[in-house]
Amino acid sequence: MEVLATPFVDRVKEARDILDVHVRDMVAWHFDPNTGCPFWLAFAEELDFDPRREIGGYSDLKYLGHFQDEWLRGGPVRRWIPRGSEEQRTYVFETGGSTGVPKYRISQNDFQIDYEMFSEHLSEETFPKGADWLMLGPTGPRRLRLAVEYLCQIRGGICFLVDLDPRWVNKLIKRGALQELELYKAHVIDQALTILRANDNVKCMFTTPKLLEELCEKVSLQKAGISGIFCGGTEMNAQFNRFAREELIPGIDFVPTYGNTLMGLAYSKPLEPEDNYAITYYPPVPRAFIELVNPNNPDEEVDYDETGRVMLTTLTKEFFMPRFLERDEAERASEKSGFILRVARICCRWGVLNWADRLSYQGNPNSRQKVENGRTRVLVVALPKSFVPRCTW
Repeated sequence: MEVLATPFVDRVKEARDILDVHVRDMVAWHFDPNTGCPFWLAFAEELDFDPRREIGGYSDLKYLGHFQDEWLRGGPVRRWIPRGSEEQRTYVFETGGSTGVPKYRISQNDFQIDYEMFSEHLSEETFPKGADWLMLGPTGPRRLRLAVEYLCQIRGGICFLVDLDPRWVNKLIKRGALQELELYKAHVIDQALTILRANDNVKCMFTTPKLLEELCEKVSLQKAGISGIFCGGTEMNAQFNRFAREELIPGIDFVPTYGNTLMGLAYSKPLEPEDNYAITYYPPVPRAFIELVNPNNPDEEVDYDETGRVMLTTLTKEFFMPRFLERDEAERASEKSGFILRVARICCRWGVLNWADRLSYQGNPNSRQKVENGRTRVLVVALPKSFVPRCTW
C-alpha cells in the first residue's frame, strides 16, 4: 500500500476533521435533554450559550472550562448516567483513592470496547485462544478486574483472580508495619502459586511490575506454562521493561500497557532494537485525547522538550470529561520521521507515552485496516495547539 500518495497536509486536515466530528457528536449526545446525563444537563442550564451550537470541535471545548476533580468524588453517581442509555446495565468503578475519597466513574460498555480493541493486538501464539488466565493485582472496586476477566472470556478462557488491595498496602507502609506488609505480600503470592500449580491450562497473565517480580522469586513462569503476560502499573518504565524481558521472564511475551479508570486502555507497540526498551503506547483516540499544558496557565500548551501538566479529555457516550487536569506531568518531545511529528513523553511514571495512533489512508473513518510500522507509521500529526491523530481501530 502506498501511504505517501496523499499530501501530508491533507492527512493532517483529515485527522483534525475526524476528531472535531467526534467532539460534535459527543457534545450533541451529552447536552441533549433526551440523551444527556443529569449532571451535564444541569451544567448547561448555568451557561449563557448552547454547547450544541457553539462547540464545533476540540478547540472549542475550552468554553466549558476544566473538568473538576471533586465532581467525581461522592454521589449521587446516577447523575452521570446518560438518559439515552439509562436502561443499560451500569457499573461503578473507583480510582485508587490515595488522596481521600476516590473518584467514581459509571460505566456500561466502555471497558468492554477498550479490551476488545486491545485483544486484537495480542498474539494468538503467546496469548492462545482457549487458554485460561491468572489475574494477579487490584480487583475490588476497580474496573481492572472485570476488564481482564472480560478479555479472558472473549478469547475463550476462564479467568482465575487473586486480589491485592493497594489501599491496605498504603496504610501498612504509612504506619511502618513492614512485617505485616511482608506477610500480606506472601499471602497474595501464595494464592497465585496455588492456582498455577493446580491448573495446567493457565497460559496467560495480567499483573503489576512489583507483583511480577515477587512471583518470579518463587517460580519460573516459563516452566509453569505461562506464554504471555500483559502488565501495567506505576512502576512500568524502560528499566523494568528490560529487567522483565532479560531476567524475570525471558522467552515469555511481555506486553506493557497503560490505563486508568478515567481514560481507558493504551496498548504498546512491539518492541524494536532502536527503542532501547522505551515503551510506546497508543491510547484509544478519539475516545480519549491528551495535551501537555503549562502548569501555571493550562490554556497554554508547552513547547518541545518542556515539561507540562497532563490534560485529559475523555469522549465516549458513557462519559464526557473535557480538559481534566491530571496530577501527573510529562515532557513534550519532538520526533523526526520524514515529517514534523509531536509526541508526549511521560517521564514521571509510565516510561514513554506516544499519544497518537496510526493514520488511516483510506479516507474511511470506520476503517479497521492497520498501517504497518516503518515508513507507513505516523505517530502524531503536527497541528496547532493540539494532538489530532487518527486511530485505525
